[in-house]
Amino acid sequence: MAEPRISSIDGKLAKEFAVPSHVEEEKEKMAAFATHHVAAGRRVVLITSGGTKVPLESRTVRFLDNFSSGRRGASSAEYFIDAGYAVIFLHRHRSLYPYAHTFSTINMLDALQFRSGEAASGHSGEVVVDQKVLPNVVKMLKRYQEVKESQLILPVEFNTLSEYLHLLKAAAQALSTIGSKAMFYLAAAVSDFYIPASEMPEHKIQSSNGPLQLSLNMVPKILSPLVKDWAPQAFVISFKLETDPAILLEKARRALDTYRHQVVVANILDSRRGYVVVVTPSSQAELILTEEDVQNGVDIEERIVSNLTSAHNNFISPDGS
Repeated sequence: MAEPRISSIDGKLAKEFAVPSHVEEEKEKMAAFATHHVAAGRRVVLITSGGTKVPLESRTVRFLDNFSSGRRGASSAEYFIDAGYAVIFLHRHRSLYPYAHTFSTINMLDALQFRSGEAASGHSGEVVVDQKVLPNVVKMLKRYQEVKESQLILPVEFNTLSEYLHLLKAAAQALSTIGSKAMFYLAAAVSDFYIPASEMPEHKIQSSNGPLQLSLNMVPKILSPLVKDWAPQAFVISFKLETDPAILLEKARRALDTYRHQVVVANILDSRRGYVVVVTPSSQAELILTEEDVQNGVDIEERIVSNLTSAHNNFISPDGS
């Protein structure tokens, strides 16, 4: 296979974003994970999840962030695994995680009870789970253990925007070896702005200096080299979140025209958990949860993943073979 082309963004990443010390190690792990699962007859999806932290100082005290908790990525990972995919889960440190995200609003200590007395283990008591506080915890725990034992998920953590960009590049290059059997599900909420490392103050910005004025650079559009250079045969899905419904579809179609990838999942902030539009160069499909769906515990991510796995099938075998 030919070596990936060097894009202009490669140089910018190396110059303005600090390279994580572990990026090559993670790249090797991702490549081995992908090769193993494709040999076993599976496809591999790289899911990005959570927000990106943008430091304002080299020794970071203050930073810019966004609201993303990683719920969509965590939930989607479960449905992709159920659909037969192996998952590389590139997620923000401490963001929501597959099979645990449904319990994110619960204080775990409220769900645990301590029972005193001599236990079989020799300790002076045991801790038990109140399943009324954590409904479905047994089902989720069993499924998580099955997935972990089968090595169907490879977690890779990032924290800052810089780490995210370098690890995504490494992931794309690692998965380029499996061609069209790789899917990129880019659900992370990536900052549009940053301060280059060379322009960042080393120490904490002092409030005694008066009002703070920031000049932020635009983050390079990494989707372009991913599609053209790093993993040109992969099936790539980006997400477009807006607050104004009037511009949503226009921006989704503009992204498809600009980056030449396969799908944009478009959603509005206020309705993102019950309504999305899956936009391709030749179609658009509205995915909607009814009140009955919500009452029955249906997730919009289940509908999204079902739509995209079918589209991936067609991408790999356009003639249906």
